[in-house]
Amino acid sequence: MASSSSTEISSSDVLVEAHDRSELDEEQQQQQQQRDEKEEILLRFPDIPHIRIPDRSSESSSNSAWSSAFHARSHSTTPRSRQGSPRSSPVFRDFGFGSNHGSPSLPTRFSNSHRSNSNLNNPWSVFKVVFGFFSNQKQQQQQQQQQQRGKRKTGRVWYRKKRIRGLVIVIALIGFFFLMNWWMLSRLQDDSGLSPKAGFLNVNSSSVMGKWSKFAKGKRPQRIIFSRMLALAAHALAEGEKKPEPKDLWEEPLIPASAWIPCAEERNWEPCDGHNGYIIVSANGGMNQQRVAVCNAVTLARLLNSTLVVPKFLFSSVWTDVSQFSDIYQEEHFINYLKPDIRVVKELPVELQSLDLEAIGSVVTDADIMKEAKPSFYLKHILPILLQNRVVHLVGFGNRLAFDPIPFDLQRLRCRCNFHALRFVPKIQETGALLLKRLRQHKLHWGPLDHYLVGPFAADSSMDGKLDHHAKKSRYLALHLRFEIDMAAHSMCEFGGGEEEREELEAYRAIHFPALTHLMKTTKLPSAAVLRSEGQCPLTPEEAVLMLAALGFKRKTRVYLAGAHIYGGKSRLAALTNLYPNLVTKENLLSSSEIEPFMNFSSQLAALDFIGCAASDAFAMTDSGSQLSSLVTGYRIYFGGGRMPTIRPNKRRLASIFMKNSTIEWREFEERVRKAVRQSKQVQERPVARSIYRHPRCEECMCNITATD
Repeated sequence: MASSSSTEISSSDVLVEAHDRSELDEEQQQQQQQRDEKEEILLRFPDIPHIRIPDRSSESSSNSAWSSAFHARSHSTTPRSRQGSPRSSPVFRDFGFGSNHGSPSLPTRFSNSHRSNSNLNNPWSVFKVVFGFFSNQKQQQQQQQQQQRGKRKTGRVWYRKKRIRGLVIVIALIGFFFLMNWWMLSRLQDDSGLSPKAGFLNVNSSSVMGKWSKFAKGKRPQRIIFSRMLALAAHALAEGEKKPEPKDLWEEPLIPASAWIPCAEERNWEPCDGHNGYIIVSANGGMNQQRVAVCNAVTLARLLNSTLVVPKFLFSSVWTDVSQFSDIYQEEHFINYLKPDIRVVKELPVELQSLDLEAIGSVVTDADIMKEAKPSFYLKHILPILLQNRVVHLVGFGNRLAFDPIPFDLQRLRCRCNFHALRFVPKIQETGALLLKRLRQHKLHWGPLDHYLVGPFAADSSMDGKLDHHAKKSRYLALHLRFEIDMAAHSMCEFGGGEEEREELEAYRAIHFPALTHLMKTTKLPSAAVLRSEGQCPLTPEEAVLMLAALGFKRKTRVYLAGAHIYGGKSRLAALTNLYPNLVTKENLLSSSEIEPFMNFSSQLAALDFIGCAASDAFAMTDSGSQLSSLVTGYRIYFGGGRMPTIRPNKRRLASIFMKNSTIEWREFEERVRKAVRQSKQVQERPVARSIYRHPRCEECMCNITATD
């Protein structure tokens, strides 16, 4: 067998295997000797208590797997040391316990082979047995200590795992909280709105009871924006019922504002005969754009020493109104008042009526004239046509005359036309006077502008029943909410209606503003988000009502809403009507029979809004670029005597405030809005190149009495 294995196993491996076999035989003999020793000790020393020594045979069997693994390693072709086998302590060996040092094998802690056959009858054997017991006890204590250290280590690992698990649970709870918060806010913003029926406040308490419902225009849902801020505004209005309003809310800076008085009626020239020819003007747009075009045409007629034919108004697909000059303004007053300035006729002479103006090159469109062209342009390009053909037709004439540089007297003529030459027809004046009385709740109070707006009807106290002479003065706020569909479409902004809203506004632009649609397709224009951040978008009804609440107008304030059909319908006005339930319009102040003559005539309806806004105790606009807002503002400055405050918000500043609507607190919002509006109330002269119709505080239109003193 040795010869056969010599080809596969080295000599050292053979010795190790033989040693292992002899070691196994020795262990069996030693176990038998141990049992004999126990019996002998009990017989020789009966007084010694019985000490039970654990039998290691069970441990040997339990560790058979380890032994087999060890032997498998010992049979490896690679020589291996036996360091992996635990040995008895060197201390025991030094005291002579355990195997002989010359023995080829050293006893392990898993065997009881440390006793010799020659010492069976030795008296020291008892001591060795007892000492072996205590040594076993010490080994057991060491094992217990190791187990305790293992338990402590396991406990620390368990504690770490528990701490990590707790941290994960806390993070998950926080994330769940934010998720639910986001979901609730999104539900409020996307699916709900202010209920126009329920209202925000309980009449029996000051608590806020805002009820949210869907906004809709027909079947199309409207997305609610600023839901959080609207709730804060409702709460602020409820708390502010017993607080006084801000002092400057219904006032202008009186001293500097009252220093300017009207003086555009003063003339320093001779009348012109208009012998250079005739100017025909066809003005486009609505009533307010047409008003600007008329005054520019009057100024141009004086510049070119020509005769002005009473202006005509073009039919607009947006306004769909066939009204002409004489349907809105008093034609005779216009002609007679301007006689010292220019010659005005109702129509062309007979000999010129048959001319084909387009064939002879006398038709000039707004595309041929740059916006706000200087007087030199007209002297160079229009006057030669006028001298040659004796007539020129300006089609689509609007803001085609610059505000600067203009000679002093021509600028004053502009003011004279706007503030004195254009008076509404009696039909509009009478209904306008009725509107003002109902806005003032039938109380005897006439404003400084009433005479210029409604003429003789301002003094007619017999209209609409009896007036209450002893009643307290009733104030009202006029709000021009420029949020019609044409404004929304032309602004290129978005207003929370999603994809359906974008498609609707694009379709409207394609029909009514084809040039803008072409520009949007061929040119990279600013996005809707950029336009809003820059303050280029008209204020929505939600933004407008937040502005009014922040300024301090109480919930019971009577608000006159001017404008045509609001984009989004009544549902879009729900926020405004809930926060300010005393909101009225000309449609619900006038009876159907009273307003019926003006129906289907948007320019005449706009004239009623002009009267209602200009005569108000305070006027708030949402878009300073609106012609109605500009003309009303100028009218209040010119005739108001410093007592007609106008709220002109800086939309860029407001945009930066509204962009923080999800985080800003009401107190901060209120302070920032008031600061932005307060700066717009400063009394200043007309800036260069700015509209004289909106900024009449200049020496051409008004006189500063403090400067003359």
